[in-house]
Amino acid sequence: MNVKEFVDRFKLHVAAGQNELNRQIQGGYCGDLLSDVMANAPTGCIWLTVQTHQNIVNVAVLHEMAAIVLTGGQSPDQETIDRANEEGIPLLMWPHSAYDLAGQAYAAGLVHP
Repeated sequence: MNVKEFVDRFKLHVAAGQNELNRQIQGGYCGDLLSDVMANAPTGCIWLTVQTHQNIVNVAVLHEMAAIVLTGGQSPDQETIDRANEEGIPLLMWPHSAYDLAGQAYAAGLVHP
């Protein structure tokens, strides 16, 4: 599944990286502690987090992530949006919890760990 299909399926809002929605999702990771994500997130994953500062984009680039999903109704600041666009990282928004989205995606067989 690619990021565009994921966005459409779960009605996510695209805040940045609109030109990179064709990236293939290779798995998923939930985490808010950047050091944990840097140590454990798989390459090509879609990352669910409540973190909104621009350092999340650096972590996503490091792991060649498919996209970042800001969960819990979090909104990125303009610096984060600009950085995500600069690096070509899709930055998505989900109004509910990471638990809810991860559970729905897993139950639908769309993203596997």
